[in-house]
Amino acid sequence: MLLAEFGTPMASEVRGDAKKYEIFVFTQGYSDGAKLGRAGLHTTADIATLGLWEIVAKPTEAFFDGNKMAYEVRYDENSLVDHVMVLKKK
Repeated sequence: MLLAEFGTPMASEVRGDAKKYEIFVFTQGYSDGAKLGRAGLHTTADIATLGLWEIVAKPTEAFFDGNKMAYEVRYDENSLVDHVMVLKKK
């Protein structure tokens, strides 16, 4: 399930404790519904301001594009997740 949600890990290794560790890095963004709502808002604002909204929208969207996340996942001897550690959350 982890691979289906986050994709292929950036790194994978078995350490001295004989447990497998993987690093997952991804950008946490918006749900499809939120993306659709934001697109509608931007389209409406573009039309209402004859395109001037883009002066405000582009820097704002770049800032709120999503958060870069990194997690280290450790698996037990049965290949089940037994520990997750946040490496980067921003």
